[in-house]
Amino acid sequence: MSASNNILTANDANFQIEVLQSGKLSVVDFWAEWCGPCLQLAPTIEKLADTYAGKAKIFKMNVDENPETPSQFHIRGIPTVILFKNGQVVDQLVGKQSEDAYVQAIQKHL
Repeated sequence: MSASNNILTANDANFQIEVLQSGKLSVVDFWAEWCGPCLQLAPTIEKLADTYAGKAKIFKMNVDENPETPSQFHIRGIPTVILFKNGQVVDQLVGKQSEDAYVQAIQKHL
């Protein structure tokens, strides 16, 4: 699915441990296979995963396969990228943004 080995997969079962209890900044891309903008965003997410390997954890979460977590965070549109730190939402970008927007959000919270 993804070209980068640094992208992790988040799901309803592992979200609490992998994302919320992670000591690192976690960036979660909520997406779906039928979502055009999500597919356009994928190369940017892969690039971020490679750029921030070891500094932040980059996840993709398929909202169709994992309905609980997106609902918990009131996700109404995809792609939505949420940054979590110490179990808290620290930033959120809705819709496909420029690569710079994601870089700035990540840098702000590292």
